[in-house]
Amino acid sequence: MAKDSEAGGFAAKDYHDPPPAPLIDVEEFTQWSFYRAIIAEFITTLLFLYVTVLTVIGYSSQSDVDNGGHICGGVGILGIAWAFGGMIFVLVYCTAGISGGHINPAVTFGLFLARKVSLVRAVLYMVAQCVGAICGCALVKSFQKGLYHRYGGGANSLAEGCSTGTGLAAEIIGTFVLVYTVFSATDPKRSARDSHIPVLAPLPIGFAVFMVHLATIPITGAGINPARSFGAAVVFNHSKPWNDHWIFWVGPFIGALIAAFYHQFILRAGAVKALGSFRSTHSV
Repeated sequence: MAKDSEAGGFAAKDYHDPPPAPLIDVEEFTQWSFYRAIIAEFITTLLFLYVTVLTVIGYSSQSDVDNGGHICGGVGILGIAWAFGGMIFVLVYCTAGISGGHINPAVTFGLFLARKVSLVRAVLYMVAQCVGAICGCALVKSFQKGLYHRYGGGANSLAEGCSTGTGLAAEIIGTFVLVYTVFSATDPKRSARDSHIPVLAPLPIGFAVFMVHLATIPITGAGINPARSFGAAVVFNHSKPWNDHWIFWVGPFIGALIAAFYHQFILRAGAVKALGSFRSTHSV
């Protein structure tokens, strides 16, 4: 396997970083692949919310002892976490080659900060994700209307006894884990070194979602995805989820920002490379 080496004063690499995406790429509007990717983000987020929110409501119903359920009924928190992580694994695997399989405005925001996607694509992805989430939750409500309202519609809110600061910190850390995993799993340097990495990328991303849900469900219900929280809040439309809703945008976006900075400027030494380029350009 080729290694980094010095030849004639230049570092020869066994991989090439893709060029940064332009801030605004007008040519994207003329390409069918651009619209296909937006449609894919809409459909995948719809499916994601449909399966996961239906799982949450099903568990709440089966474990409700006051309405014929059993205290140990349903899939439990472990099963809910598997539903979220498993769906992310499946959907990222299916759509990675079409849209990148973001399914999450926080992931899109982190990739935008790292110049992996243009501003236009990032904004339209986020819109498609939010609309898809609303449609997915609306499907659940249409199938299980009585249970949907009785058990909170899968909407995110702070658990009783948890402060706003605790909830915000949990969302920041949880989203950091997810977005950091996305960067690591899709790193072009690792892909060049290990040919199996691109094929396996959806697996660690799904596992990251699974693990974060195990830790965060008792605190906030585990948002780490503003579209997921927004879709559930819109369709459920009760005051408690809306009062806490800002946490599920601010927390994930801060977590994504930190993950993008950590991976691009510390692990990949982006700041050092930029400084070296600046010095070489201005050297006498």
